[in-house]
Amino acid sequence: MAIRQLTETIINQIAAGEVIERPASVVKELVENAIDAGATRIDIVTAGGGKNLIRITDNGSGISSSELSLAVSRHCTSKLTDNVNDIRALGFRGEALPSIGSVSRLSVKSRVADADSGFEINVHGGRTDGPRPTPMNNGTIAEVRDLFFATPARLKFLKTDRAEATAISDVVKRVAIAFPHIRFSIAGSDRTPLDLAATGAGSTGMLERISQVLGREFPDNAIAIDAFRDGVRLTGFAGIPAFNRANSLQQFAYVNGRPVRDKQIWGAIRGAYADVMSRDRQPVVVLFLNLDPALVDVNVHPAKADVRFRDPGLVRGLIVGAIRQALGQSGIRAASSGAAAMLDAFRLGGIDAFPAANSQRWQSPAAVNQNYNVRQSPYRPLETEQAAPHGGGCAETAQTFLYDGATALAADTRAGMTEPAQELLSAPLGAARAQIHENYIVSQTANSLVIVDQHAAHERLVYEALKNALHSKPLAAQMLLIPEIVDLPEDDVGRLLAHAETLARFGLGIESFGPGAVAVRETPAMLGEIDVQKLIRDLADEIAEHDTSDGLKAILDHVAATMACHGSVRAGRRLKPDEMNALLRQMEETPGSGTCNHGRPTYIELKLTDIERLFGRR
Repeated sequence: MAIRQLTETIINQIAAGEVIERPASVVKELVENAIDAGATRIDIVTAGGGKNLIRITDNGSGISSSELSLAVSRHCTSKLTDNVNDIRALGFRGEALPSIGSVSRLSVKSRVADADSGFEINVHGGRTDGPRPTPMNNGTIAEVRDLFFATPARLKFLKTDRAEATAISDVVKRVAIAFPHIRFSIAGSDRTPLDLAATGAGSTGMLERISQVLGREFPDNAIAIDAFRDGVRLTGFAGIPAFNRANSLQQFAYVNGRPVRDKQIWGAIRGAYADVMSRDRQPVVVLFLNLDPALVDVNVHPAKADVRFRDPGLVRGLIVGAIRQALGQSGIRAASSGAAAMLDAFRLGGIDAFPAANSQRWQSPAAVNQNYNVRQSPYRPLETEQAAPHGGGCAETAQTFLYDGATALAADTRAGMTEPAQELLSAPLGAARAQIHENYIVSQTANSLVIVDQHAAHERLVYEALKNALHSKPLAAQMLLIPEIVDLPEDDVGRLLAHAETLARFGLGIESFGPGAVAVRETPAMLGEIDVQKLIRDLADEIAEHDTSDGLKAILDHVAATMACHGSVRAGRRLKPDEMNALLRQMEETPGSGTCNHGRPTYIELKLTDIERLFGRR
């Protein structure tokens, strides 16, 4: 078959297939162009999920009439110098406008500040018309109609209008977080209008913009991140472990202001929360990485969604270390969502025990008392004689409840309860006042009420203690009666032996047994009986992929978590006041104690002001 040169139209359509996946891709490219032009307001209008219409208006610097034709030509850009490693703009390929114009009906209108009028150029299916004068304000209007009309096969792969409109909103929100000084608005017949007002620069403005996107509850459940290492700066906000989601849609990462979806960064985020969150839950984070453009390659993906770092280990270590340090230094914190859920449960419409919401018939106090152990209650029944109505001949015996202060005092005395010292009330988790259902500790602080899950809390404390013991000194090893010989490829044997010293700290003793095998003489005592062959092969695969021996560490951490669960204060155990207060103090001193090993919250705090609102005092 003869080799021939492709036509310009086919070349543009192939490029469009790489850059333009769906309407949201078009919006991303055009919004990035507007940001690079210095716009402070960007308005987006869509119809049919972006398939029928995408119109983006900005008040940026605009494009002069002499450059409009170049703007819609391939590989023409004002954002790239002769050094391809020094990329400081969001867009730089010079392919967005010609690629969009090759598969749609594109119209670009623009006016620079010192021009008498604006100019318009049209690109329909790759054919250019213009430029010609047009009246307009300073800035640029890019309008895309009938997306993929020139490549109708692509339309079959698009989702519903609603799904595409949602994808556009997600793209705009993701970009908007990095530029809080710009106002973004989205409107159209296919969506609910969205207006993100400019919040200004600085950390305050950034947090306000994040609140616009992620919700007003995020600032109350987030910790500021600010770390620097070897020329890489990491800033942003990390949600506390108890504030989590079922998916990773609320994880935002930016490299030099560019929104990315990089697997290395997601893996680092997951690793930072590994010990404090369940595997089926995802943290809420917004991270900004700033580094020399020469240290990162943003040109590895046509849509610039992925990046490649020159030193990925440095970036991963910085993210994991900074988040863990911030979580450890933030003290013990409960998610505000837990208190909100508790408030909803306390409200009249949310309490199942009320007659309107209960399938069982409401009982009078007298009927309830028949099934109540009066001897254990501070309330004592009194029998009174009431005359029958209208002078009837029978007497009705009624039972009423009268509070017996002496009985209540005796009950508190038996429980060992005393008035808490003022220093206990000022502690973050306060002073223990009661234990209910033999599993939940109720404590009082100076301005709130705290409910603690004793089992979940103690499970976290035991796990942290075991983990410290695991990683601070070598683990006990058990000698195998007969060494286990594991046959492996020579490369895997070499990698394992290179980490033999590290593995020995975890109680795993290995040595060379010829060119293609290792002899296992010791295994970690705390693992008990294990499949040595499988463990060694898994470790070899782990080291080959990541050049680390973290696989065994993860196994040991999992064992520690299991031991902590079985060695903790069980639900149903009655605790003395001193034991409850001791548990609270240990929680305050232990990083990450706001959640258990499985990611569940260990306590919920209800502010006194919220309680007063429930009773109409505020």
